[in-house]
Amino acid sequence: MAEPPATPSGDALVSEPLIKGAPSPEHLSESLLRPTFGAAGRGWWVLLGLSGLGTALFLTAITVTLVRGIGAWGNNMPVAWAFGIIDFVWWIGFGHAGTLISAILVLFQQKWRASVNRFAEAMTLFAVVQAGLFPLLHLGRPWVAYWLIPYPSTMRVWPQFKSSLPWDVVAVTTYLTVSVLFWYLGLLPDLATARDRAPTPRKQFWYGLVSLGWTGSARHWHHWRTAYLLLAGLATPLVLSVHTIVSFDFAIAQVPGWHTTIFPPYFVAGAIFSGLALVLTLLLPTRGPLGLGHVITERHVDTLCKLLLATGMMVSYGYLQENFFAWYSGDEKEMAIYAFKRSGEWAGLFWFQMFANVLLPHVFWFPRLRRNLAVVWLVSLAVDAGMWVERFTIIVPSLAHDFLPRSWHSYSPTWVDLSLLGGSMCFFGFLFLLFLKFIPPVPMSEVKELQHELAEKGA
Repeated sequence: MAEPPATPSGDALVSEPLIKGAPSPEHLSESLLRPTFGAAGRGWWVLLGLSGLGTALFLTAITVTLVRGIGAWGNNMPVAWAFGIIDFVWWIGFGHAGTLISAILVLFQQKWRASVNRFAEAMTLFAVVQAGLFPLLHLGRPWVAYWLIPYPSTMRVWPQFKSSLPWDVVAVTTYLTVSVLFWYLGLLPDLATARDRAPTPRKQFWYGLVSLGWTGSARHWHHWRTAYLLLAGLATPLVLSVHTIVSFDFAIAQVPGWHTTIFPPYFVAGAIFSGLALVLTLLLPTRGPLGLGHVITERHVDTLCKLLLATGMMVSYGYLQENFFAWYSGDEKEMAIYAFKRSGEWAGLFWFQMFANVLLPHVFWFPRLRRNLAVVWLVSLAVDAGMWVERFTIIVPSLAHDFLPRSWHSYSPTWVDLSLLGGSMCFFGFLFLLFLKFIPPVPMSEVKELQHELAEKGA
């Protein structure tokens, strides 16, 4: 009996190799260091220039904010929180996929993460940098931001610990510190490899300086693995704690649409969802030009798409629950605010959010679409936008239509708001382009270890 014709399926994708071919350790080092030591292409310079111009616009908007104050933004009463907090929550959410891929999957011994974890870790750091800027600017007087820190003040000016805003300071700074340590520790073996293969004495000096004397001895590897595992264990609960604390900015407030216990898990799922989308958004356009297709294969993309689908369904469940509880509570104010989101002034944004975050990820049920890189990239880009819109529909409508109808007010952003949003994207891109040029984007030591394990299993 004739065999049926082969069709792309989930099983076929699972059989895809994590590393194409059987490259030797020498070939892996050479190919993975090529983006770092090779000459930058014209495309890289063009993108760096454009992102540099956007960063200049970002600095201009920050300067205007510092000189004129928050009045340069579109904030008003009662919409005292708008783009500044929307952008903060959006950027801090992007960093969660880095910790998920790097730390949690280390603890679960998922070997496929080896090729993509450094992209995710770098994305985490640069996203947290963007996120940290917005609360400082939103203070109005960022030069006294240290008042939020419980330092021994002789004037007895202490933070209000009943407010969740000082909690944000602790959570974000802790997350940034652990993420930097985890990222830098993972870099050490590769920085030493770059030092040993550097084409010029100048590069050899700088890579040698930052590799901290790594020799690759058994003692170094033993301490490295112990520290890496400990930091992974420390970073894992931060995935839950950071965005849980960010959600408390809203959940503990007596504002219709905010005061709900679904926010902590809902925010955590949304953060990982948006972070996975950004990983795909950055990974797909760079793997080809950097020549990384042999270590970042279709199987990696397929696995990330499945994770995006799973977290997307968690986010959809959160949407369902917050609307259900608003109806089930019987509270007129709660029901009114969710009705306003669906049919009021910003209803178009609400329905775009539903389309991008609820409907679109379901295309990844089909293996053929998970293999279509253009579809994957467009869906991930739509999710990035949809998650920003989600933060908008959480913050602005609830404040614009609070308990007192006579205080209701519309909201529209100014050019400064839009410049801060677009400029932060350009600043993020500027940092990411520098990362791609000066640091090996794929961890050579982990890929070599994976290649060795795969070769042993094949034998």
